[in-house]
Amino acid sequence: MSENKKVVVKVDVHDNKDKRNALKSVSSLQGINSIAMDMKDKKLTVIGDIDPVCIVSKLKKWHPTILTVGLAKDVKKDDKNDDDKKKKEQEVDFKKWLEYNRYYYPYYMPQQYGVRSVDEYPNNCVIC
Repeated sequence: MSENKKVVVKVDVHDNKDKRNALKSVSSLQGINSIAMDMKDKKLTVIGDIDPVCIVSKLKKWHPTILTVGLAKDVKKDDKNDDDKKKKEQEVDFKKWLEYNRYYYPYYMPQQYGVRSVDEYPNNCVIC
């Protein structure tokens, strides 16, 4: 079993339409795990079990240049830690917000709807 590669290709894209078409053409290849495009630097990052030459052949229209080819790192452990940290931060932020606003919002007030009659508002549009 071959390992996942991370291929970074510089692509000459100018707008979101070019970006969408480039991503669509590369996504048709087999063995891709993820694709990302950085419009600022015009770099396309492809992670998966794929040959860089196949990627370049799909991107001929946008004058591709291979910048780096290497092994993709496993970031699953870091992602779990980051997710836990984000959840804890959100809980702390909500608790701070609730503590600060408990005097302004002591209980939930449901939306109240009013019914208007035609006699009270004669200029309203009424379909008969």
